[in-house]
Amino acid sequence: MGKLFEAIANVFRIPDLRRRVFFTFGLLAVYRLGSFVPTPGIDVNRWADFITSKSGSIFGFFDLFAGGNIRRLSIFALGIMPYITSSIILQLLTVVVPTLEKLQKEGELGRRKITQWTRYLTVGLGIAQSFGIAISLQGMRDNVVPHPGFGFIILTILSLTTGTAFIMWLGEQITERGVGNGMSLIIFTGIVVGLPAAIGNIYTNVFVTHEWNIFELVIILAMMVAVVAFIVLVEMGERRIPVQYAKRVVGRRVMGGQSTHMPLKVNAGGVIPVIFASSILAFPQTIRDTPFVRGNSWLSAILGSIAHAEPLYILLFVGLIVFFCFFYVSIIFNPNEAADNMRKYGGFIPGIRPGRSTADYMDTILTRITFVGALYLSILCLIPDIMISGIHLQHLPLIGNMIDKTFPRFILEGLNVQFYFGGTSLLIVVGVAMDTVNQIEAQLIMRHYEGFTPRAGRIRGRRSTG
Repeated sequence: MGKLFEAIANVFRIPDLRRRVFFTFGLLAVYRLGSFVPTPGIDVNRWADFITSKSGSIFGFFDLFAGGNIRRLSIFALGIMPYITSSIILQLLTVVVPTLEKLQKEGELGRRKITQWTRYLTVGLGIAQSFGIAISLQGMRDNVVPHPGFGFIILTILSLTTGTAFIMWLGEQITERGVGNGMSLIIFTGIVVGLPAAIGNIYTNVFVTHEWNIFELVIILAMMVAVVAFIVLVEMGERRIPVQYAKRVVGRRVMGGQSTHMPLKVNAGGVIPVIFASSILAFPQTIRDTPFVRGNSWLSAILGSIAHAEPLYILLFVGLIVFFCFFYVSIIFNPNEAADNMRKYGGFIPGIRPGRSTADYMDTILTRITFVGALYLSILCLIPDIMISGIHLQHLPLIGNMIDKTFPRFILEGLNVQFYFGGTSLLIVVGVAMDTVNQIEAQLIMRHYEGFTPRAGRIRGRRSTG
């Protein structure tokens, strides 16, 4: 513990690193202040009542990443999602568009061009989404917009699109002049701001209303610690493929001859597969309450069967996570290209022929660890749903009555316990925290200071004697 405090103190002893940390905190504070500026022309109270009734739909899902901005309908209501969507779209297009693929291989200049196009696409998506929001708000029966009209639509588009562009700028400034990835830290901030309320809710349930006893509190806290440890273990897990480089004579110098490894992460896709799967399954719940769906009993029953905690929902959720894990990994890593690059530089995997055999070997390993990573994401994201509402196996046809009579109620109906944080948000919080700490640690070690972890150690300078 003493070493940890010493490492934290070292952060503030280095002027450049101290400025970066304070700069990051300052811009995150600006982001939080802007989260409380409401969009003009909205009855905030009526909107809050509406969004509370839609907590299980796509509104509640995006509100998680927007840090409550959708619930308050602030000027930052669109959050960082348009930028994330634009980044994913362009990343997918690099596979099918030769121009983007060529730019991606051109190094820093190509990445800057792709980043510029990402910004333009973000603004375009912001305009389209804010226009749709304005039209939807005017058509609501709850009279959320007291004075609808063309002026309200234009003002909403300007407010929400400008808010999204400003958040994008804040994230880029944090990445360039602060500490950590700016976009990830903005999402991180939006999630952790709910921690004080969660702690207060726990205190109320244990010591005020006495809904939970001490034993239940200990179980919940132990579960949270175990899940965090599980996330850290898997996020740091990787499969290291040994690579040997043959010696080459270049002029009078002998090049190569060293042994290294190629790391393949267990969860290479991060939280992106979960975001895709959750977004797709949240959409049916969003349209479930529309007049057309309510008037169609057959369609309403189908959408009801994929509601939260329903067996079909869980089956589709796991299937989509597995699919998007393999889909995303196939985009970011090409075994054939990696094998060709390895062969060009005289590298080979011991015991494996260069070329096609190497690509097949890496593809087999990648398939296995990606499947493990997909199961890890599925388990992590199902834990909160099961703890809150269980699995409604009693709704299965034919065997539902038998299950209802024999299975424990906590499996079928859950414990009605809010798992702080949820699976998706907990994965984001832990992942961003680990990435930020690693970047700070790298800055400390680069300046000959000890890092946070025991294995970081101190790097000796040229004139250092001990």
